Amino acid sequence: MPFDGQTYRNLAYLLLAFPLGIAYFTVVTTGLSTGLGLLVTLAGVPIVVGTLVVTIGIGSFERRLAEWLLDVDIDGAPSDVELAFGSAEEAVGTAKRILIAPTTWTGLLLVGLKFVYGIVAFTALVTAFAVAVSLLTLPVFYDAAGVTYTVGPYVVDTLREAVAGAGLGVLLVLVSLHVLNGVARFGGFLTGTLLGGEARTTEAADD
Repeated sequence: MPFDGQTYRNLAYLLLAFPLGIAYFTVVTTGLSTGLGLLVTLAGVPIVVGTLVVTIGIGSFERRLAEWLLDVDIDGAPSDVELAFGSAEEAVGTAKRILIAPTTWTGLLLVGLKFVYGIVAFTALVTAFAVAVSLLTLPVFYDAAGVTYTVGPYVVDTLREAVAGAGLGVLLVLVSLHVLNGVARFGGFLTGTLLGGEARTTEAADD
């Protein structure tokens, strides 16, 4: 697993989930809250419609991101809403198509879930990395001046203990990669369920 390129693409997906989730949530919630607040003046209508267009674009990007990084095949074709604003009649037709498109509402749900997922993924990634690195570097820094290493209730102050801690770090890396791969696959499943019905790995799709 540490030598599988897919593992590192999964980690890249998890690392991107945090900033993307925050960006999506900020843009969409700001747009919707502003637009809905201005609906009484009709100035909010184009803001709401524009925000929903952005939401559809987010869904399309997330679909491609899952396919690129997670190597999944999401069933169903992407839903492309025809956009036309050349006249008032075309603009009204576009707004109707946006409002009835399922991907508009699944995209909104995805934005909210991506925000939570990004926080969880980033926390898991950073925690696993920090703990693993601290254990793996025990043999180098355990006796450094002013540094005290503890593993639970135990103080690491001998080379034997430091080497044992490093071994524990190797085990933690392997376990963490399994867990993080699972978290990444769940992200692909979530995207596929909301945007396409099902997400499968390319290998499974070929079978």
